[in-house]
Amino acid sequence: NVEAVLLVLALAVGIGANMLVGIDEDRAFDSDFWVQGGTLVALVLAFHFVLRFRAKYADPVILPIVTALNGIGLAMIHRLDIAEGTDAADRQLLWSTLAVAAAIGVLFLIKDHRILRRYTYISLIVSAVLLLLPLMPAPIGQEINGARIWIHLGFGTFQPGEIAKITLAIFFAGYLSANRDLILLAGRKVGPLQLPRFKDMGPMMAAWAVSIGVLVFQRDLGSSILFFGLFMAMIYVATSRVSWVLIGLALIGAGGFVAVQLFSHVALRIDSWLNAFDPEVIARVPGGSFQVVNGLFGLASGGMTGTGLGQGRPDLVTYANSDMIIAALGEELGLIGIFAIVLMYVLLVSRGFRAALGTRDGFGKLLACGLSFTIALQCFVVIGGVTRLIPLTGLTTPFMS
Repeated sequence: NVEAVLLVLALAVGIGANMLVGIDEDRAFDSDFWVQGGTLVALVLAFHFVLRFRAKYADPVILPIVTALNGIGLAMIHRLDIAEGTDAADRQLLWSTLAVAAAIGVLFLIKDHRILRRYTYISLIVSAVLLLLPLMPAPIGQEINGARIWIHLGFGTFQPGEIAKITLAIFFAGYLSANRDLILLAGRKVGPLQLPRFKDMGPMMAAWAVSIGVLVFQRDLGSSILFFGLFMAMIYVATSRVSWVLIGLALIGAGGFVAVQLFSHVALRIDSWLNAFDPEVIARVPGGSFQVVNGLFGLASGGMTGTGLGQGRPDLVTYANSDMIIAALGEELGLIGIFAIVLMYVLLVSRGFRAALGTRDGFGKLLACGLSFTIALQCFVVIGGVTRLIPLTGLTTPFMS
């Protein structure tokens, strides 16, 4: 019942945002509004009733937060569609429908999460296949904006890395829960640090190789950071050893330095971050900083309270409905609106960690922590890139873009 009340509020936020977009664009209550709003309500209510019967003790806050984020993102994508004459909101709604159907399928097919532990190494193989798919020749593998992380499905394109995040989390959780004591107790102590044995570093080296491989062959800095960050977070949760974190940071630092020296696309990405406002860097094609600089100007024009939904010019920023949706929302909702969105992500991640604390088995704890941290790290990478805290990457903003 708590979830039901919160869902009413979440739907009011998402549908209300879409209504404001229509009013400001002189398209109030058109067919798009009713189709998008009605579909969102149907999806959320269907999921809510499934949770009532299949997961009675599920966290009552997670679904409302995700609903609000999805509704706000859908409203902004619809607003950009009106300005640009595109139909991306319909595709976003299609992916949301598929995601809800998959989530309902998981609830029916997997009655106990511990079953997934049986598929630890199968999950690793599946992850490898998913990450290799974009490297296949066309029409399967697709290169978009210099990054080869997409595959063509016939009705659209998809990033297999989105699924690989989940399968890698299952593998890491299964491996670390089974070998935690060996990793924790074996090894040599040097001062305050407990260094692992070399043979116990196999999973870390595999994770490092995957992240560097994604960076080099698929030209995707964001996924590279995400995959290795996921492993580092999970091994720290499993062992509480700072030494593992230090070793991981040293490995990724060395790999990143070598990649910058050897591969031009990595060097261009770093240069466009450090020298974003240099006129030559802004105008450079490819590898320029035009996108991120335009996004910063959009954020600046939004100020504290924003221009209002439908009142700004987020369409001036390239890929405002995907990579740069935070810049679009910042312009029209302002700093206060962005803070509200970030706080919703903080609440979502904290409820995930709360679920991990309430899980009795080690595998479940690690899996819940890993999946929660993935969302947190992805938000950090996306928002950090848009605000020029770190180099811009092509990751999506979870549930919104």
